Amino acid sequence: MADPIVDAPVLSDAGTPLEVLHRVFGYSGFRGDQAAIIDQLVAGGDAVVLMPTGGGKSLTYQIPSLIRRGTGVVISPLIALMQDQVDALRAVGVRAEFLNSTQSIDERRQVERDFLAGSLDLLYVAPEGLTTPRVQELLKQGEIALFAIDEAHCVSQWGHDFRPDYLWLSNLAELWPSVPRIALTATATEATHRELTERLALQNAKHFVASFDRPNIQYRIVPKDEVRQQLVAFIREQQAASVDAAGVPVPAAGIVYALSRATVEKTAEFLVSKGIDAMPYHAGLEASVRARTQSRFLREDGVVIVATIAFGMGIDKPDVRFVAHVDLPKSVEGYYQETGRAGRDGAPSVAWLAYGLADVVQQRQLIDKSPGDRAFKQRMGQHLDAMLALCETVSCRRVNLLSYFGQEYLGSTAASAAAAQEPTGLLPPAAPACGNCDTCLAPPETFDGTVPAQKLLSTVVRLKRERNQQFGAGHLIDILMGKVTPRVSQHGHDRLATWGIGNELNQAQWRGVVRQLLATGLLAVSDDGYGTLVITDASTAVLRGERRVELRRDVHESAGRATARTPRVRVGEAELPEAARPLFEALREWRAATAREQSVPAYIVFGDATLRAVAAARPARLEDLEGITGIGAKKLEQYGEALLEVVAAA
Repeated sequence: MADPIVDAPVLSDAGTPLEVLHRVFGYSGFRGDQAAIIDQLVAGGDAVVLMPTGGGKSLTYQIPSLIRRGTGVVISPLIALMQDQVDALRAVGVRAEFLNSTQSIDERRQVERDFLAGSLDLLYVAPEGLTTPRVQELLKQGEIALFAIDEAHCVSQWGHDFRPDYLWLSNLAELWPSVPRIALTATATEATHRELTERLALQNAKHFVASFDRPNIQYRIVPKDEVRQQLVAFIREQQAASVDAAGVPVPAAGIVYALSRATVEKTAEFLVSKGIDAMPYHAGLEASVRARTQSRFLREDGVVIVATIAFGMGIDKPDVRFVAHVDLPKSVEGYYQETGRAGRDGAPSVAWLAYGLADVVQQRQLIDKSPGDRAFKQRMGQHLDAMLALCETVSCRRVNLLSYFGQEYLGSTAASAAAAQEPTGLLPPAAPACGNCDTCLAPPETFDGTVPAQKLLSTVVRLKRERNQQFGAGHLIDILMGKVTPRVSQHGHDRLATWGIGNELNQAQWRGVVRQLLATGLLAVSDDGYGTLVITDASTAVLRGERRVELRRDVHESAGRATARTPRVRVGEAELPEAARPLFEALREWRAATAREQSVPAYIVFGDATLRAVAAARPARLEDLEGITGIGAKKLEQYGEALLEVVAAA
């Protein structure tokens, strides 16, 4: 229930929300819950907003900041991206600034003077800065329209990106009790949602939860097998699938995530050696290097960033065509947040993940070795279990993903088309299915893995019972396959009863069995720090033949089977007549040149949707541009004549 509004809100003369939307941002109508959220804030109420990346969260606090008197204060952890966010607002005529550690003393003082003079519509600050007495005193002296807490999941220890500085933000309610607050995130389970509401003292806020589904993203998860070569093949597939309206290849921008800085560096080097324009990004690089890398990614086409999770939160680049993971993410929340950086423009995009047995073992070890208490380790274990369940599911990945966030997938027309083409003899995906993930497009084969599971578990038991020994997956597989290795000979393991009884599977298949047994809790990683494997309480039923084990057959094992392919992306093709495509390309060239002159990303000038609309309408006068999506008053004044010149010359 929303806070009761006692006092009438103090408003500027900006107009109604719809008028501001049209005049400033150039859009004709709101989407989803945007209008209701804006009305809640304009009236002085608080709000908690869960909305997927690309869903239009920023408008829900930007418009109320313009309508309410005073300055909207946006708390964001994205210091490196504040400049681009401010540039985008200035481009539409909004008076926006930021305060952070990248500024000189003189720059900060000027921003402070502008704030106190009431000359700013929006002010971006980092949570670390807001906790300082100087910034708090500054804000007390000015007039604040609202507080917007972006990436609000950072306050939750259940979430994937906990930031201690966010805990202080609960004080906003006491220090500025009459100022409305909005907390926003694109990633929150029900537990995270509850915790951020409590920690930010928003118990009386009105809650808005949109669907987390991103139907334009194709989810694909594959077993690791020479992962760097797999990555190169995947990126080249994306590049081949991205073409302009005339069929000419358009460089596909993408992000590749890895867990360690060393993997980031090596992967970027490998991609460059294969002719891919790739750059590393992690917290260990100098700030100036990170800034240049980020600038290239935002401003140029076809750049691939290889990064740790230090990169990407809040990235506004709309045309990221793919997000790839070469290491297993630590949680479904992290995975969803990172994959959501693809396809913000609504065009087809791909989320690709390669993971293997070593990932599972490594993650278990990291949890065991972490300095956190038992409750923390339990939470991390639950996160990992959910991530493994997503990786190993034989049904629709989108259904699994949405279910994790407490939402139900309602089906699509693509699903029925995929079901009609389902290969004979394969396990059908659970209904409803999305028709745009690998398990829907190429349903996985499954097999009765009870006997292989019993052989593996029996080997673990015999080593422990007869020899008081524990070993990792590689050695267990050597025993099952009857391989004579120095370690086997040293320990006399060729005399075990399970020696050589597993030749019905090859090494890659056995590793898949181990991986899936770990994922389902039938095996566990010992806490001895060496990655050795032990049985669990659940293993007993399998060993006794009381429980059947169903396993998925990895895609690379099935020669000739259909696999999910990248959807072909024609930049600007959607809703664009054939005759208008040459003009669209001319407009894109003009936009690129204009962006270079202004040293801003191309999307800050205009998005593809706006250029498509201009190409289709072929305006001849300035008034013809009014009402075209994305062209507000400021951009009409700044770019209107130039657009008409491009149209006339085409």
